[in-house]
Order: sequence, then C-alpha cells, then structure tokens
Amino acid sequence: MRKTPANDDLMTTREAGEALGVAVRTVQLWVESGVLPAWRTAGGHRRIARSAVDKLIAERSHVISQPAVKNEASASQARPLKLLVVEDDADLLNLFTMVVDGWDFPVELSTAVNGFEGLVRIGQVRPDMVVTDLNMPGMDGLQMVRSLKRPDSGYEDLVLIVVTALSKGDIADRGGLPEGTLVFQKPVPFQEIEAIARSLQPKPAAQA
Repeated sequence: MRKTPANDDLMTTREAGEALGVAVRTVQLWVESGVLPAWRTAGGHRRIARSAVDKLIAERSHVISQPAVKNEASASQARPLKLLVVEDDADLLNLFTMVVDGWDFPVELSTAVNGFEGLVRIGQVRPDMVVTDLNMPGMDGLQMVRSLKRPDSGYEDLVLIVVTALSKGDIADRGGLPEGTLVFQKPVPFQEIEAIARSLQPKPAAQA
C-alpha cells in the first residue's frame, strides 16, 4: 500500500496550480491522467504530494519546446496560432518545424515527445490545435487524446489531429479514439494540416 505523505507535504489542487503556474482544472486533468499522483481525503478532496509538484516543475524545464513565431503580428493583427506537435521521432519533429516555418501566417510551434509531455505543454501554452502520433514511449497518444476528450476535461473543444502508422483496425483493437478526433495515416499530410491550421487562425483584435 502506498504510504500517504504527512499533511505538511501535501498540497491542494489550487496550491499546486499556483506553484506550477497553471489553472486548477489543468492540475485536475494531470491528476486524472496520472501526470500528478494524488490522494483523496475522506471528504473527497484531492491532495498532491509537494515532492510530485517539485518533480513536475523540474520536468517541465526539460520539455522540448521550439517556439517559432513567424510574420510577427502588430497590435492590430491576429496573435499567432498556437500549435503543439507531439511526436517521438526527432527527424519528423525537425521536418514539422521546417514545414511550419514556411507557412505564410503566424504560428507559435511547441513540441513534446510523448503524451505526458504533451499534457504538460497543453496546460502550459493552451494551444489552439494539437497534432499527435499514437505510438510513443511512456504515455502514448491514445491515452493523451482520451484524457483530453474526457467530459469536463476543459479541453473538449481542442482541435486534435492524429497522424499515425496504425490502421483503423489497429486503433479499434486498442480501444478506439474519442469522437471528433481527426485521423490521418502517415506519411504526414502537411497540406491538410496547414489547411486546418489556416482555418483556425485567431482573428485580429479589431475583428474579434
């Protein structure tokens, strides 16, 4: 049986959110997804070990991030589209970076190498769109997508695109994907992804 830390070593979800610099709902999502281990009190409240929060803070500092904002917008223009790519293939991540750099609209690109890092980055940057692989070490894309599409996750409307080498049958055998998840087969269909990203561009402040 796992030993519950002493009360002095436990934090509420609000305290953890303040320490991590994210919303309480993001902390709850991380707890439900296993990113942050937590305990429940007799009254049903979550308590998180301070050591787990400190560990996540340290891990966040090592998460791969390649912000690349092109065509920087003025105050009257739209902010960059926030795009997160979750992929464990370093060469493919580099290719994504080069392709996105060539798009003719502003994009802020972040990357992660597995579902765990993906959830951390989502809580940190609040992307408009996520492109993810499914087969990855640690927490895979299936687990990440299911966590994000869980009712009341706070991310139900996040645009999720899966690009995978798995067939539809393979995905079904692994429990399938939530409704509303866009699925493409590898090789990566960059034109289709660009078209979706273009349709999601935030409006300029004057038009919002």
